[in-house]
Amino acid sequence: MPISGHNPVEIVDMGLIHVPEGRKLFPNLSVKENLELGSYRRGKTNRAKNLERVLEIFPKLKDRIGQTAGTLSGGERQILAISRALYFGAKILILDEPTSALGVKESNKVVEQITNLKKQNINVVLISHNIDQAFMLGDKFFVIKNGDLVAQLEKSETSAKSLRKILEK
Repeated sequence: MPISGHNPVEIVDMGLIHVPEGRKLFPNLSVKENLELGSYRRGKTNRAKNLERVLEIFPKLKDRIGQTAGTLSGGERQILAISRALYFGAKILILDEPTSALGVKESNKVVEQITNLKKQNINVVLISHNIDQAFMLGDKFFVIKNGDLVAQLEKSETSAKSLRKILEK
């Protein structure tokens, strides 16, 4: 789906959703209210269906649905940020450093959820400095150094060690 020439609103409407580093939630709103903001552009039509879908993918959010987002753990906030994008109807998720500022345990939970998204045929573009994590999750790799694309590789053609060497050059 070519996006050049389209404005940001049109790109989002096509289903390309960016989940920024730092999560960018509304900490004083509930989990449900944060999710509903994910469908703001779509209106109220499919909110119940979208909520059901997101809670099916991330069932632990059910227990937190009325909780204020700012009181969630770092990993739960990241899952909420991803869920908000799915609530909108994302076809392609761009996850920018989804495990940054998380401890090992929380990071592992987020990686597990990203793996589950892939199993459900949700396309994920992962932006990460964590080469081992990126290699574990990825199928194709675009190595960008100082703003330039320096390599484009399939998983079958490379290893995490090889990706590191490319970055060290």
